[in-house]
Amino acid sequence: MSIVTGTLFYAEPGTAYAVQYPWGGQKAVFRQGIHTKMWGLLIPIQFELPIKYVIPDSNGELGEQSEYANVDKAKYRAFSDAVKARIATSVVISINTEDEGQFLSVADRNKTEQNLIRSRIIPNIDQSIKNTCKLMDAQDYISGQASDFDRYFKDQLENGMYVLEEYSADKPKEIIGDSSTVRTVINKETKQKRFRIKYKDGIPVREHGNSLKAYGLTVVQAVVTEIDWEETFDKRLQLQKEEVAQTQLEKQQAEREFYRAQKEKARGEAEKAAERARLEKEQIQKTIAAETEAKVAEFNLIKEKKQFEVEKFKAQSKKVAADAEVYQNAKLVSAGLTPQERAEWQYKTAVGVAGQLKSLNLPDIYIKGGTDSNGTGNLLESLIGTELAKNMMGNDQK
Repeated sequence: MSIVTGTLFYAEPGTAYAVQYPWGGQKAVFRQGIHTKMWGLLIPIQFELPIKYVIPDSNGELGEQSEYANVDKAKYRAFSDAVKARIATSVVISINTEDEGQFLSVADRNKTEQNLIRSRIIPNIDQSIKNTCKLMDAQDYISGQASDFDRYFKDQLENGMYVLEEYSADKPKEIIGDSSTVRTVINKETKQKRFRIKYKDGIPVREHGNSLKAYGLTVVQAVVTEIDWEETFDKRLQLQKEEVAQTQLEKQQAEREFYRAQKEKARGEAEKAAERARLEKEQIQKTIAAETEAKVAEFNLIKEKKQFEVEKFKAQSKKVAADAEVYQNAKLVSAGLTPQERAEWQYKTAVGVAGQLKSLNLPDIYIKGGTDSNGTGNLLESLIGTELAKNMMGNDQK
């Protein structure tokens, strides 16, 4: 059994072994199973090394953890604005199983897996957290820069620590009264040191010889899982939350009032529109009635005009017929008639003359010279004859 245990060993899955022989040689074993060691020294290192900082509970316990993880209590870290917090992180580091020489060099220099974690990996984690905290305020972190924190943290672990440079932030200016009066307000926070990443040719400047890459280690995961802020900052956050909640409540109330006013305005507009429609309808009805009445009156006027023209035409037709008859009779007389026809014509003429006499316009006063007793009858006959002749001539011309 002593010979077997001294010459052979069992390689567990997920673990790499550096075998150092008594005569000075060494080899790397990356496959599980039974391998020879020839009484050599074994340095086992897991393919992936989980390293966690955990915030203890009220009893100071770290909770249930895996036996393969390296777990420590989270430490207080100071942000740029001097706010402190315990930062819980979860980091997974992978060793290089492709390059046997580099793996044997790391195993030879660190001797054990625990020493590799404590002397190489954890100091890099602590420095990365410290540098990243210097780059932002606690208020910035909770205001949306948590993802930047994780990105800076992982980048420094994998590629080396940033070289930080101190700078002075611009002092805010406040305008009082008018633009001609300006004063500078210095906040307490401006007294804190401010840091930023130093760049050269657009590339971050890093510290030399302080990188996990130099040991063939790769950062698989590096995230912040939880932050426990100090009590004073928690109180400030609580006040901010209450203020934000109050602001949101007031905003919601203002929005409700706004929409209520819009609703009342819309209702008023709807009522106005309904009243306008009603009045317009009445106006249209009155307009149509007036237009209808005007059209009827215009039609009646046209009808009366047409009827007047018809009656006028009828009267003219009767007059023309009567004149034609009188003219015909006159022609017959001048042409010569029989005694019977002459007697009939004379009767009709007498009737016509009587009618004409009714319409004669004789002067009211007659002046006659001389002393002839028969002169009066002759004058009247002359006047009547003259008027009848005028009428006859007028009828002939027509």
